[in-house]
Amino acid sequence: MNIKRTCYDSFYPFKVLSRHEFKRIDFEPITILYGGNGSGKSTALNVIAEKTGINRDSIYNKSNFYMDYVDMCTMQLEADIPENSRIITSDDVFDYMLNIRNLNEGIDQKREEIFEEYLDAKYSKFQMKSMADYEQLKKVNTVRRKTQSRFVRSKLMDNVREYSNGESAFLYFTEKIEENGLYLLDEPENSLSPKRQIELVKFIEDSARFFGCQFIISTHSPFLLAMNGAKIYDLDENPVDIKRWTELENVRIYYEFFKRHEREF
Repeated sequence: MNIKRTCYDSFYPFKVLSRHEFKRIDFEPITILYGGNGSGKSTALNVIAEKTGINRDSIYNKSNFYMDYVDMCTMQLEADIPENSRIITSDDVFDYMLNIRNLNEGIDQKREEIFEEYLDAKYSKFQMKSMADYEQLKKVNTVRRKTQSRFVRSKLMDNVREYSNGESAFLYFTEKIEENGLYLLDEPENSLSPKRQIELVKFIEDSARFFGCQFIISTHSPFLLAMNGAKIYDLDENPVDIKRWTELENVRIYYEFFKRHEREF
């Protein structure tokens, strides 16, 4: 509209998706946004999340013009969006893993305090002088009846089991994804080994096929791109086009690499 203000550094997200004439998405049970860094796939996912109003845990890159852009977008729904729908980002998964570690660190610190409490009570020369000492008397008697291990376990919750990063990430997805929900996944392959990615693919395919879920996924993982029935938008193409997974540059690079080393296998 020929209006320009110089007090802003960026007009993001304007001119990101339109750069490659990305104007419309028609969704399937599994829709994938593919592209390299800077292609706008995460931007598109965040815009969809804002437009649909689904649940979100982590903050994201939001500029002064973000809601203006979202308001100018339109969507057509065939059914109401379920309340359990959400966007899951790498930040959500990493925060989940850090929270478990921090919780366990707190438990470990508390355990050391209870060790000291046990030793102080067991070897103290305690004598009850008034009713005010009754609680301390109970503690001393409890300590003297129990071993140190039993006393500590009775006063402290067990550590939350820590898994590897890949195991924790996979568990996070399986805990958060419920029946009949819309789920936006931003590069879910992060932290997942190839084996775990294949397991996640099976989980997503089954959730879409048997449990009424719909997925919109940004990724460049060949394992996720190969999902059965996935509709893939190639955001590197100008204009943006729908592609088969075997036509995508990232997948072709993997294919050519392994073909060159085929004899070594």
